[in-house]
Amino acid sequence: MTERTNRNLIILLMLAFSNLIFAQKYLLPNEKLIYSFETQNGKKLVLAKDQNDKYIIYRFGTKNKIEFEFPEKTKESWNLFKYSFYLRGGGIQNEGMDLNYIKFINGDYKYVVHDTYYAVGNVNSILIKITNLKNNKTTDIRGKEKTQKGNLTDFRFNKLLEIEDEQEE
Repeated sequence: MTERTNRNLIILLMLAFSNLIFAQKYLLPNEKLIYSFETQNGKKLVLAKDQNDKYIIYRFGTKNKIEFEFPEKTKESWNLFKYSFYLRGGGIQNEGMDLNYIKFINGDYKYVVHDTYYAVGNVNSILIKITNLKNNKTTDIRGKEKTQKGNLTDFRFNKLLEIEDEQEE
């Protein structure tokens, strides 16, 4: 190989390894994915838990930078998240639906992760709704359905999160 080819190969390898070194992990080695999806603007939401249920964590950001992580990784983290759902079977003839929500409050903002399905129209919707609690302004961050991994329905039975009756919109 020529000196120029070697130099280009070295640069290419350095770039590849720097991506691996500087890219932040959405899942740590001790964590298990609960739910994730990519957003329309190329970011990613990850909801994960410690494999031994020591904590639950929400992460959001790009492949190179986690922009928001909530909360601290402690046993008390489970008390900061709430789960709610509504299930109505019957398919299209009964306007069947399966609505699942995980919510938490951080400072003056309420975050609600939506995973909803409506039989009429066969419509899935995944998104993060962020509400400023001071002025009630909301921002919807829509997810790409085909990137969804995991589900929220296990919280109906696993007793890891408090189940609330209040439904989100």
